[in-house]
Amino acid sequence: MKRLVLFLFTVCATCVAMAQSVTLLPAPRSYASADKGFTINYKTKISCDKGAIPAGEYLASKLGIGTAMDGDIHLAIDSRLGSEEYQLSIFSEGITIVGGDYGGVFNGVTTLLQLLPVEVYSSNLVLPCTVKGCVINDAPRYNHRGFMLDVCRTWMSKGDLMSFIDLLAYHKINSLRLHLTDDEAWRIEIKSHPELAKVGGYRGVGSPVWARYGKWNKKWGGYYTQDDIRDIVAYAAQRNIEIIPEIDLPDHSHCLARVHPEVLCDTDHNSSAALGYDTRSVVCATNEANYTLIEDILGEVCALFPSTYIHVGGDEVDMSEWKRCPDCSAFMRRTNMYTTEELRDYFMLRLSEILEKNGKLMAVWGDAVSGDNLPKTTHVYGWESVDSCREVAAAGYPTIVMPGDYFYFDMKQSEHEAGHDWAAIFDVQKVYNFSPSAVGFTESEAKSIIGLEASFFSELYASHNPESPAYLHYMTFPRLLAFAEVAWIGVDVRNWNSFHKRVCRYYDKLDAMGVYYRLDAPKIEYADGRLSASVSDGSTLFYRQEGSSKVMRYMAPIATESPSRYRFISRRGRAISPTAAVDEYFETITPRFDITSSMKDSWNFPFDKAENYGRIARTTRAADVDDWVMFSFETAVSCRKMKVATGNFQLPRYIFEAGDVYVSYDGEEFVKVGVLENGAYVIENPSQPIKAVRIVCTSRGNGAAWVSIQPPTIYPVIE
Repeated sequence: MKRLVLFLFTVCATCVAMAQSVTLLPAPRSYASADKGFTINYKTKISCDKGAIPAGEYLASKLGIGTAMDGDIHLAIDSRLGSEEYQLSIFSEGITIVGGDYGGVFNGVTTLLQLLPVEVYSSNLVLPCTVKGCVINDAPRYNHRGFMLDVCRTWMSKGDLMSFIDLLAYHKINSLRLHLTDDEAWRIEIKSHPELAKVGGYRGVGSPVWARYGKWNKKWGGYYTQDDIRDIVAYAAQRNIEIIPEIDLPDHSHCLARVHPEVLCDTDHNSSAALGYDTRSVVCATNEANYTLIEDILGEVCALFPSTYIHVGGDEVDMSEWKRCPDCSAFMRRTNMYTTEELRDYFMLRLSEILEKNGKLMAVWGDAVSGDNLPKTTHVYGWESVDSCREVAAAGYPTIVMPGDYFYFDMKQSEHEAGHDWAAIFDVQKVYNFSPSAVGFTESEAKSIIGLEASFFSELYASHNPESPAYLHYMTFPRLLAFAEVAWIGVDVRNWNSFHKRVCRYYDKLDAMGVYYRLDAPKIEYADGRLSASVSDGSTLFYRQEGSSKVMRYMAPIATESPSRYRFISRRGRAISPTAAVDEYFETITPRFDITSSMKDSWNFPFDKAENYGRIARTTRAADVDDWVMFSFETAVSCRKMKVATGNFQLPRYIFEAGDVYVSYDGEEFVKVGVLENGAYVIENPSQPIKAVRIVCTSRGNGAAWVSIQPPTIYPVIE
């Protein structure tokens, strides 16, 4: 207890000391100023212990200087320090970084970079420059500080991936799990089965894998060759990041099944609802040929990645196919299995054996675990909830904690922003406030935690201009800064206000890194006929008036009797805030309406669910050309904006992939007003009250067995 109190005191004192001089993220354990700093010039040289040479080369490239046997900046390894622990000393005579291992040295390098002018991140550092004198002693709380990146739903090129690795490395993230296979794509070359990547790496037109989430009218995608993988692994290793591959099995294997249909169970599958497209995604657990294929795949994966662990999924397994499969049923009878969960365990144990033959250990998602069904060497990634993380930790599995409602960065950051919301809507402050004890981990359960991991699943990235990293960055930063500090310092008592101030001061560095980060939403106030907006981060405020396309710079409070006519954003370089306005701006209306369609509604998602504005409705099949959906209002609706959409909330899936939108002002005559984009259309400023809207499909199928229909989102006229 005394050590813990001392540690908390040291961290708090460190933050106070830094607040007066420098901005470091994550905060180090201890920071002490020194009288004089060191001036780096073009004659400065870097020297390294043998085990630290890659870190020295990295630092030299950042500073634009060379290396020597006896340098002014020295990187050393001292095994008396702990894993990834480091000491950074800056005096007038030079700079020394001592690490307990290579990771410790590199951590010291990243701290040194944060002490330098921001231009060090954009390759524009001007020498000479002086670094403030200080002594920093630092070590991580968790050995695993990870990030999971989904490159399946949205393809990321090798160059874009390496750029993102740089951003992780700057903030002491030491593990990147690459989600390389899923229903939508196969992103890694397997030389013994080249068709997996050459065919399965692409979806859409000309591919057996149906387009999902975007890029509907083209063949789109890519994959990493084995040479690419070697380059990525080496690039990350220099930056103290271990790449952990994920090959998702036995479910999330739709892409695999589209390339190799023989991996599926031999069942009488009816694909008529999907207009002939086989939507199945789970491989047969008792087909011995599947294990031969998987052994080929995992054998090559194990050879490519130096990581001790290989992640093999095990999540969200649809076992209904196994129940209907005669081979699976016969196998279960023969081996005295009573549940398909036992069959899943059998499958996962077979994967564990394959990995062990290749000198690796297994990692899985939390829902693959049920009691003691898997070897206790298995690394388990808990994701469904805090309670699910606690369950696997209580069972004694080495646990990586990544609950969706804290660490899934594909979740919305506020109600009116893009993103999922199935886990939670949360911003950077909730991430920063996470601690195992605060969310209920007992002392015994906490002992099983080996680290934390954040993640970004990329379903929505595909429809948000994936040619730019803007959406990925916006969803990730500054939440990643909070995660990095939580995973690094690990203490339960943190000061949000202090952290937030450091983040705002850190924006200059994010700008230099080229990050399209999210700014705080402007604060809006309306009183006495005056509408005011403010920011606390030094960004520039802009506003737009409803009905106008002109964007104005905000300079002073606006005199108005209609505050809901105005919306505000702030900008700073590439960074942007979410839209802010008075609450009335976001209000919607819910007039009575009926849904009719050329397609029948499903019994469990009938049209009246959407008619009550609470849920989506579903049809009983996918749409064909000329199928239609119509929204008929009891009374013609006056509005400033109306969004009509097929597909799930927030997600362009189960949609009309293409369609025309027609509006009727009398319920009889219809006029075309536009075409669907990602399954939806927004009617802006209609000239008359709307009596009905009809969407007519102009494409065939959607890769699924139904169409989802959302209730319209209707914004009232602003007086």
